[in-house]
Amino acid sequence: MKVAALAGGIGAGKFLRGLVRVVPGEDLTVIVNVADDVVVHGVHVSPDPDSVTYWLGDAFDRERGWGRRGETFRANEQLAALDPDRSWFGLGDLDLGTHLFRTGLLAEGVPLSEITRRIAARFRIGARLLPASDDRIETRIDCSGSGGEQLDLHFQEYWVRRGGRDEVTGVRYEGAAVATPAPGVAEAIAGADVVMICPSNPVVSIGPILAVPGMREAVSARRAVVTGVSPIVGGAPVAGMAERLMPAVGIEVSAAGVATSYKDLLSAWLVDEVDAGSVAEIEGLGIRCRSTDTIMVDDDRAEAVARAALELVT
Repeated sequence: MKVAALAGGIGAGKFLRGLVRVVPGEDLTVIVNVADDVVVHGVHVSPDPDSVTYWLGDAFDRERGWGRRGETFRANEQLAALDPDRSWFGLGDLDLGTHLFRTGLLAEGVPLSEITRRIAARFRIGARLLPASDDRIETRIDCSGSGGEQLDLHFQEYWVRRGGRDEVTGVRYEGAAVATPAPGVAEAIAGADVVMICPSNPVVSIGPILAVPGMREAVSARRAVVTGVSPIVGGAPVAGMAERLMPAVGIEVSAAGVATSYKDLLSAWLVDEVDAGSVAEIEGLGIRCRSTDTIMVDDDRAEAVARAALELVT
């Protein structure tokens, strides 16, 4: 069984650790959001590809929820001592090595997809990791500051630097309209027995992937085999800030709300047991739905969630 998974963020990382227990690595392609990418201190940081890499490469820090296990932040601490305002993006020392490697290769003209492949190989990941695009895509947040001033922020500025404190009025995927899918992306979706939408933020993780021309259509064309897991449990995200962004793009903050936003894509949708009351509503959209415990406290639970999502379309 070949699976193509759309992914981004912590929820995807946890879920994919369960999915690789069910689907052999050579049969799994993970298509990862790159619209969170940002240049910090001159180095190119790819938060979602790195997060997925660290989770699948067993280098993640589960307790902190992001970054690498055993990470130190000495360089960033020194920067903070010199100029606190410049240290807002906490680059770890080990992580910095990954970013320097990526930045150097990009400067040499190596595409992001090839760099991602090389980094995944370093972590001995069996699955194929693909950025959604080799082109620059940037999630921009339109919001109002505390004084009512209108702000246009990179997602990382909104969430990391400013702590998500500003009222969001809109979300844009700058560059997406002229981007193309990375090599292998369209083929992976077309050739998959199952297309999986991971429990990722629908606005800043899955949204940018689908915004690349042809991507939404490619997934929709496989609708009969598209399944997914809700990132919203009991009316709130399991992690992150989706509840602050979803209303700005017209998505209700609920498991049913996310399903509705994907209704042209989904054949099946897995929700948490606390949202069992929404199963009938979701099935009314023409989407098969089941509820179970989707809180992935460990890899065993993640495997159970992956199996349940797959069973809905296999």
